[in-house]
Order: sequence, then structure tokens, then C-alpha cells
Amino acid sequence: MRTLNVLGSALVPCSYDPLTGYFRDGCCKTDTHDTGSHVICAKVTQEFLDFSATVGNDLSTPRPEYRFSGLSAGDRWCLCARRWQQACQAGVAPPVILESTHARALDFVTLEALQACALTKPV
Repeated sequence: MRTLNVLGSALVPCSYDPLTGYFRDGCCKTDTHDTGSHVICAKVTQEFLDFSATVGNDLSTPRPEYRFSGLSAGDRWCLCARRWQQACQAGVAPPVILESTHARALDFVTLEALQACALTKPV
């Protein structure tokens, strides 16, 4: 069974550098153990990183014990759906790569919200 993105096609990898994903396989795949639902592929901005740190999730500081080198603006990363939604409501949501965002994201946010923040707008 293939994994689908929010557009209904095959999920495309989000990033191999830095290596992202709940499974650290480059894709925003998920399962029942992924309580954060790391399903939204985003190109993080400094504004988002600052916001995330203020709400208790510092994504800039390296955490080698979790194989996490820390993010910089411009990196692509599989974000928790609820954190992205929270950032969207605060007006600081980073751009989304729809082809790399898991269909499960639609359990948390609307396709319209994701499309409004898409890095590349669909034609």
C-alpha cells in the first residue's frame, strides 16, 4: 500500500538533509506511536522557529541524543500538525510542501489552510 499526500498522490520525501520524519527516513510518514503526528512538510522560517521556541518546542538547538542537529531557516522539516495549526492561527505558519505532506494532516487542518500556505501554489 502506498502512502498518500494531501493531494491524493504518492507521498514525496520532505528532506534528507536535515534528515526528517518521525522515522528519520526523509518522509512525513506516521503511525499510531507518532503522538505528535509529524505529517506536515514545511520549509521553516526564522519567525516560525522563534514562535515554536516560545511555546516550548526549541527546534533550533541540536539534540544529538535524538539524532537532531537543530534547524535553521530554510530547512525542510516534518512538523507536528497541531504545532503548524497553532502557528497558522498566530500568523507565523511556515510554507508547506503539499506533495510531501501526509494525507493524515487533513485530520487536523483543512486542505484550504494548507494550500493557502503552500510553497508552490497549485495551478
